[in-house]
Amino acid sequence: MIIVKDLSMKVRVGSKELAILDKINLNISRGEFMAIMGPSGSGKSTLLGLIAGLDSPTSGSIQLDQYSLDRLGEDELTLLRGKLIGFVFQSYQLIPNLTALENISVPMELAGENHVKERAVSLLSEVGLADRADHYPVQLSGGEQQRVAIARAFATHPPIILADEPTGNLDSETGDKIIELLISLHRKYQNTMVWVTHDLNIAKMADSIIKLRDGKIITV
Repeated sequence: MIIVKDLSMKVRVGSKELAILDKINLNISRGEFMAIMGPSGSGKSTLLGLIAGLDSPTSGSIQLDQYSLDRLGEDELTLLRGKLIGFVFQSYQLIPNLTALENISVPMELAGENHVKERAVSLLSEVGLADRADHYPVQLSGGEQQRVAIARAFATHPPIILADEPTGNLDSETGDKIIELLISLHRKYQNTMVWVTHDLNIAKMADSIIKLRDGKIITV
């Protein structure tokens, strides 16, 4: 489902070249839940962004399903993300002037799907926010905003879910509920899920774990 070969990402800082990622190799099977761990600055979020096609690597390749990202233009990458990937970010990334229902509807409308409102209402109920449909992000707690973001990520039935520290801005009790919700939805819909986390308890629930340090995999 996700094949990463000899992936490297380097940036120039002044006169020096800094390796953010150094020859990363991964093979993530369809339906697998992989946790990516490592200290801050180890390259976790960079790796996730490259898998999503949000940036281009210095060298190496990424294949999502039958698609090789290095062979696609920016417009093609945008369409592919809409088709294959659901995102869950630490900072929620909700559109502030849209209601919870409207935020969830956006990816379905962009994909040209039918019965958008019915699907959005169903997802709101599934994440426990049936009574918050008309609320704007500013009217929701952090945990509620993340629930909306999770519902949005699953809206188009994407085969891949990418989660970047989705509980990082939440207290431990709320974070535990978000973890439970995200894993239960992953199991229900059988997505391939790649989750960047510092939480060993989350990693223990994953099918596989990799640890990054200084841009390199130190354990698989």
